[in-house]
Amino acid sequence: MLKQLRELFNKTLINPDQEDAPGREHALRLATATLLIEIVRADYEEDVRETEAVIRQLQAHFDLTEDETLLLIKEAEQKADHSVSLQDFTRVLHERLSEAEKHTVIEMLWRIALADDHLDKHEDHVVRKVAGLLYVTHSDLIRIRNAVKATQTD
Repeated sequence: MLKQLRELFNKTLINPDQEDAPGREHALRLATATLLIEIVRADYEEDVRETEAVIRQLQAHFDLTEDETLLLIKEAEQKADHSVSLQDFTRVLHERLSEAEKHTVIEMLWRIALADDHLDKHEDHVVRKVAGLLYVTHSDLIRIRNAVKATQTD
C-alpha cells in the first residue's frame, strides 16, 4: 500500500509528465471537453445547437468516433458537475499545449459560445476567463472571436 502511494505521489505530484502518452492524451481531451461543457452551461440554457457543436468540435479536433465522443462528453459532464474551478482544467492545457494549440482551444470555445447565434455575457466571461488562465493575449482572443464570427455568418 505504501509503495502504491509513493508511486502515485512520484507520478502525479513530482513529475506529471512521466505519465504514459495515452494518459496525457486523455487528460488533454477531458480538460478540453470539460471546458466546452462549461461554455454550454454558462448561460443556464442548454441549446441543442451548442451541444451538437461540442460533438462536432471534439470529433474533428481529436479524431474521435461518435461513441468515443459521447463517452468523453459524459465524463466531462461529471467532471464539470464536481469542479469548483476552471483552473483544474486550464492547468493541464497550459502546461502541455503550445501557443497555437491554446488558440485552437479558444477557437473551439468561441464556436460553442456562438453556435446559437447569440453570445451571452456569461459565455463571454467564461471564454475570457479561460483565455486568461491559458495566457492567451486579449488581442489574440478578439482576433479568434472575430474569425469565428466571420466563418459562422458565411
